[in-house]
Amino acid sequence: MGPPARPSPFIGRIRILSDNVANKIAAGEVVERPASVVKELLENSLDAGATDLRIAIEAGGRRLLRIADNGCGMVRDDALLAFERHATSKLSNVDELESIATLGFRGEALPSIASVSRLLLETRSASEATGTRVEIAGGKLLACEETAFPQGTTITVRDLFFNVPARKKFLRTEQTELAHIASLVTHYSLAHPGKSFELTHSGKELLRVDPVATPRERVFQIFGAAVLDELIELPVHTAQQGRFQLSGFISRPQIQKSNRNSLFLFVNRRLIRDRLLLHAISAAYHNLMPPAAYPFALLQIDCDPGEVDVNVHPSKTEIRFRAGSFVHDFVRDALRESLIAARPVPAAPPPVSPLPEPVAQPGARLPYSEFSQQLENFTFDQASAAAEPRNVLPDPILQPPPAPPRRFDFHAAPPIPVGLPEPAVEPLRLKVPDTHAGFPDGALIDAPQSMASLTDLRVLGQIHDSFIVAAGRDGLWIIDQHVAHERILFEQVLRQQQRGQVEQQRLLLPIVLPLTPAQQIEYERIAGDLESAGFETEPFGNRTIAVKAAPAGLSPADLERAVYEILEIAETELRKVSVDDLRRGIAASLACRAAIKINTPLEPSKMDWLLRELARTQYPMSCPHGRPVALRYATRDILKSFHRI
Repeated sequence: MGPPARPSPFIGRIRILSDNVANKIAAGEVVERPASVVKELLENSLDAGATDLRIAIEAGGRRLLRIADNGCGMVRDDALLAFERHATSKLSNVDELESIATLGFRGEALPSIASVSRLLLETRSASEATGTRVEIAGGKLLACEETAFPQGTTITVRDLFFNVPARKKFLRTEQTELAHIASLVTHYSLAHPGKSFELTHSGKELLRVDPVATPRERVFQIFGAAVLDELIELPVHTAQQGRFQLSGFISRPQIQKSNRNSLFLFVNRRLIRDRLLLHAISAAYHNLMPPAAYPFALLQIDCDPGEVDVNVHPSKTEIRFRAGSFVHDFVRDALRESLIAARPVPAAPPPVSPLPEPVAQPGARLPYSEFSQQLENFTFDQASAAAEPRNVLPDPILQPPPAPPRRFDFHAAPPIPVGLPEPAVEPLRLKVPDTHAGFPDGALIDAPQSMASLTDLRVLGQIHDSFIVAAGRDGLWIIDQHVAHERILFEQVLRQQQRGQVEQQRLLLPIVLPLTPAQQIEYERIAGDLESAGFETEPFGNRTIAVKAAPAGLSPADLERAVYEILEIAETELRKVSVDDLRRGIAASLACRAAIKINTPLEPSKMDWLLRELARTQYPMSCPHGRPVALRYATRDILKSFHRI
């Protein structure tokens, strides 16, 4: 026998895929895991006007997913047509793609889900006396019949991926899939406070919230009073004659999370992930918390549907704003204004988490405060759709910063940061100003935790020549003198930069600094910003610069370190951000170098001046690097500790 005949080059190789194969491919885009099914069906229920949504799952959604609603329901013909690809009631022409006001619109969800599961649809419209029951397995229609059914729709999905074992192998543990579903339902319940949601797992209730009048009440239902007390409620911010509205809640800067899982973002009640909004949130907290930390934020943006393109990804979780730069600045400025207005101060000792430990067994009933713990396991990564889910339950929503707070043993000196000299005096020295003024009236008032109280403080002395102790109507305060002065100088430098009037000192002899190749490149790029910050520099040979003048207040040693630090900031952290962020980074570096150091004795008048100047700053709560400036021991907590109340 001769060799096999080669296929003719003229025989076509392009084929039209069957509906079954096409639906399974679409399912790969739309149905990633059980939570994806819940998302698509929940959005359909909300689009149908449902006010009561009930979700039941078994085995983390692998065995059973059932979503029941009291929405408008479907007539018999629509119930069958809904399983055709790209069949939708939400679009009629291409022009409507430019202004989509519904959560769903692509017409891919139901056929995609039905192609990889055993699906049962039960529905009835108010216009029909009887309901319709449609049964499909693996994309094949098994039955369509009349049935007695109340108005609304119930969809039951069993054995997800039963006919696609390769996809089934990629599912995570039952607890992980459960956490994804639980957090997804929680997200949508937060976006729709006027509706009731119920989630059960293997017959056990995980979440049940009744309709409430305000988002604040819904936050209370989900997270509890302890969490709500730690949040700042945003006033409604509007822009462009009301075309954009922003509302929601944000946490105080001292509430620091290690990931983005506590960021809840909605645009026109749609759960989304968006790099633009994430950066806007980070920019709002810039210089208020460490770069690697994230706040808690629940933000709702309402805008004209034509201002946002939601037809970016099949999962409909990625969007694109038509005026992206405007939206970014609008969100950043609104959050920053609210943080500045609130001026929250950390309590001391830091509050322990109000949330108990999570239950270990999947499906166990969680009271609302415990249920909020499950949000941390949800990996709807707003920065990357491809992020791998974590199969752990991290710290609760309101965890303190990772580093333990500074605590002072009154029989031994506190640890001194590396690189700073040991104190030359005894371990503890409390200097009390020469004053016999009585404690102000109403001393037992448990005032709100606000830095506005700084103006009423009475200085008592110093601890280890590093921390100022002061008394106020609302308790006892401890202020870090270095970071307090750092905040004062930081805002002073920013104001001088804006006016172009930075205080400068000329050097008797120029300081010559050698640069690495990378530093040389960054120096050439930011030379103008260095000049605006008060430095007078010029090239001095190969990879060398001469500093002839510097901002006032910098010693020669601090000057050299500040220049190198600024070059490092430009090279690593801020290469891809705005010029304004770079200038803030320069101001932060200069303020840190010029500020009063720890282990520095201060006279009472200098301590009083420091507190007065700190009170005048725009944001006295933290230093430019995000560390807290002051801690407050509330009067009520002191009384409790002494068993007075």
